[in-house]
Amino acid sequence: MAGYHVPPFERLVDAFESLPGIGHKSAQRLAYHILGLSKEEAEGFASAITEAHETIHYCSVCCNLTDGDLCPVCRDGSRDKTVICVVEDPKDVFALERTNEFHGLYHVLHGVISPLSGIGPDQLRIRELLARVQNADVEEVIMATNPTVEGEATAMYISRLLKPIGIRVTRLAYGIPVGGDLEYADEVTLTRAMEGRQEL
Repeated sequence: MAGYHVPPFERLVDAFESLPGIGHKSAQRLAYHILGLSKEEAEGFASAITEAHETIHYCSVCCNLTDGDLCPVCRDGSRDKTVICVVEDPKDVFALERTNEFHGLYHVLHGVISPLSGIGPDQLRIRELLARVQNADVEEVIMATNPTVEGEATAMYISRLLKPIGIRVTRLAYGIPVGGDLEYADEVTLTRAMEGRQEL
């Protein structure tokens, strides 16, 4: 059976395996599942990927994902515009929104400062954050980067830029385990972390 190959199936497995957190066995299971779909279901699945890729982009204000000019949070006039919560990734916004405890605005950096990975401040959305706080009624910036070495370094870097402007900079309390990611934290942990934030 060593010569048994179905190239389209192998390409499908390879495509799934390229996704984060998907190993070879999981990729095979997903590929078999896709093959079990009807033609209409398979086309709908492919269409959803294409549509998302073509229509979703960054919010012109907070850099979160959106299909319009502004994301739903920035469009919401009832949000507290004096507080901005800075997160690493769009998935962190979804995690914090699940708590229903934070009613301010967000700013998505799209990464953290990581010299070993060749990521410096200029590759993140820090310039956009500085422009926001200087042109708005922002009183507090909550640093909600992940409690990793890179997350801490990024929080401190941004804090040093904001302090001279007179902005209060706080950090999420350590209800979130060091080395953990916001997206995997439960609502109670995130709520306690938000409530116990500290000034940097």
